[in-house]
Amino acid sequence: MRSRRPLSALVALAAAAALALSGCSSSDDASPSPSPTGAAGGDTSGATDAFPVTVTSALGDATIDQAPERVATWGWGSTEAAIALGVYPVAVGEQRWTVGAGNLLPWVEDAFDKAGVEHPALLTDDGSGSSVPYEEIIAAHPDLILAPYSGLTQEQFDTLSDIAPVVAFPEGPWTTSWDDVIRITAKALGRTAAGDEVLDGIDSFLSQQAADHPDFAGKTFAGIWDGDGSVSIYTPADARVAILEELGLKIAPSVSQLDTSDGGFYFDLSYEKLDQLTADFVIVYGSSQEEVDASLAKPALQAIPAVAAGHVVKVVDPVTVSSVSPPTALTFEWSGGLPALIDSIATTLGN
Repeated sequence: MRSRRPLSALVALAAAAALALSGCSSSDDASPSPSPTGAAGGDTSGATDAFPVTVTSALGDATIDQAPERVATWGWGSTEAAIALGVYPVAVGEQRWTVGAGNLLPWVEDAFDKAGVEHPALLTDDGSGSSVPYEEIIAAHPDLILAPYSGLTQEQFDTLSDIAPVVAFPEGPWTTSWDDVIRITAKALGRTAAGDEVLDGIDSFLSQQAADHPDFAGKTFAGIWDGDGSVSIYTPADARVAILEELGLKIAPSVSQLDTSDGGFYFDLSYEKLDQLTADFVIVYGSSQEEVDASLAKPALQAIPAVAAGHVVKVVDPVTVSSVSPPTALTFEWSGGLPALIDSIATTLGN
């Protein structure tokens, strides 16, 4: 039988934390209460669908009885999707690798500030999303937890479902497409019409970019991240590379031929086999310019034909990598995100 922490124990811990904070003079230290106007939360007047709404995921169903007012998000992309639909979450998973603990992603922070909405609580995440901070989520009093692009386990889903309805991924962890993240979020929020409008706007942007870059049509690529003795290669299941096919580009056939992931979003290829990774160009992701340059200078990576030919697009630094890995409802037209990557691809193909 699965070991599960009783919800009563979690509630007790959350209550104890609230008592410990009650003596603090700053209201910022208090647990969130239902949102007043101008605070994080949902504007239920924006919901156009009938409730209850049931969203089915690979881990179980979530039945949402009425338009959510206090949404928590976990994983990637659902925060931005909710904001694009007019709902500002009260709690979001922190992105420690991208911006460090205690900070919001820049495009998320901009959206809250421009709307005059108070910033959400940041849910502790070690960077992998593997450990869920149940007590912090309870303290946020959510009536919906969005995690359609995440790594939730069945046990985590079941435990969170004792707090509020949980919307998880439709198939596997970390494989939900960027557009399905928006569709699923829109359905859960009762805003499918608004979701269609957001998707139409993104489709128009992508179509225009494809029309502006006819030289992209049919060009093959592979997205990689260098490791120690092997290179991680992103499969078509990963949204960061799949989105580029909307521009007319094609994931190289060699990626599928070499794939050992069994349906995963990436696989590792040993240095000894890198000469088999054939593509018109490669996109190399990394934490810094120095890291990527050092990787490309390795004799092992020079075995990749596109690298040897100098047909390389670099995506460096955590914020830039995150903005396109994959793009979200708020980063398609963010200047440092997909537009910058498209420009880099155009420059590489023009060489």
